[in-house]
Amino acid sequence: MAYELVRRGLMVLVLILPVSLNHAAAYRELDRIVAVVDEDVVLWSEVRLRVSLIRDQMRANGMRVPSDDVMTSQVLERLILESIQLQMAERGGMRISDQELTDSIDAIAGRNGLSMDQFREALAVDGVLYPQFREQVRRDIIMNQVQRNQVERRIYISEQELENYLASPVGQLATQDEYGVGHILLAVEDRADATVSARAEAAASSIYQELLDGADFCQMVLQHSAGQHALECGDLGWRRPSELPSLFADRVMQLEVGETLPPIRSAAGFHIVQLREKRGAGTEIRMQTHVRHILVKPSEIRSEEECEDLIRDLAARLDEGASFEALAQRYSDDPGSALAAGDLGWSMSESFVPEFAEAMDATEVGARSAPFQSDYGWQILEVLDRRDQDMSDEFRRGVATQSLRNRRYDEELEAWLRMIRDEAFVEIK
Repeated sequence: MAYELVRRGLMVLVLILPVSLNHAAAYRELDRIVAVVDEDVVLWSEVRLRVSLIRDQMRANGMRVPSDDVMTSQVLERLILESIQLQMAERGGMRISDQELTDSIDAIAGRNGLSMDQFREALAVDGVLYPQFREQVRRDIIMNQVQRNQVERRIYISEQELENYLASPVGQLATQDEYGVGHILLAVEDRADATVSARAEAAASSIYQELLDGADFCQMVLQHSAGQHALECGDLGWRRPSELPSLFADRVMQLEVGETLPPIRSAAGFHIVQLREKRGAGTEIRMQTHVRHILVKPSEIRSEEECEDLIRDLAARLDEGASFEALAQRYSDDPGSALAAGDLGWSMSESFVPEFAEAMDATEVGARSAPFQSDYGWQILEVLDRRDQDMSDEFRRGVATQSLRNRRYDEELEAWLRMIRDEAFVEIK
């Protein structure tokens, strides 16, 4: 609490120093406590600053600004909730490093198409000091993490709820495949005579045949298409079936990736359509690896150096013909797999930490990796087999589950915020 008060005192000084001495009475008012929140306080200067920033943003966006009383009350309540959450984060040891914070701000500037210098200038134009903005971003990141940690565990999706969602129109739409479609249009007026139409049809047939023979679709688009996406190589972007032109939507869904539809006539001319890519629930074929490993973890009685020595000794014994199963059962510090002789079953790379996934992906079937280190300790792995596995149903259910969780999140967040507000000690001065 002492640190927090010092921090807030410094913030008040930052606000006070640049202003002339003619407003001394106002300065004295800036630093009064307006609320006590558990072991923290909310200062009047914080309320005034936040009110000013929000009011300026609302005016810039052409929004109607509430009265001072309403705005002050809402801002004070928001700062109280922020204080509660930041105290929860501090008790939990949650920290955001300076590098993480810098990366986040760089990303914000990038999303606005600005360099960091330009972004600082834009903040200054809006009357926002960069140190204040940086501190607010830190607070926002911490609060977002606290909310995610607390709210996610409150959300439970039952099997019946999942099945009902998958069977609903909304669920079916959310789990639809998406199609990456290329499009060529040979424009022909609807009133064109038979000769013109015949020439256009012959040209379309010729282009279609060239594509079947292996011609580059993009080159054919640039040479022949009058479509609005011609300069983008005819790329219509990722679209669900309901978002594709009705002229060819049903037919596109029957294509294999790389296949091209014969020319289709419409009032606008002749269309040639190619399915370039497909993604979604119906196309989730994923590589799985059958892998086993031995993990040696540091402990109070085994140093990092001793772990490395042991794993290298085990690797040498395996090279000499020792049984992987026997060594895993005797030496592995992974209780979940040691009893299974180190066997982790069929898994995908994203199931593991980056170091393990990289070593596994680089190891051939029937071979062992060199000893490597990860966050868990020193390891050695052996790849037993690989296969392409149809994960479509798992993927579809995963997408549906995440969709349901996202729909429930805001509701649960509001309930959680009310709960922590009710449970906190708050005294309005």
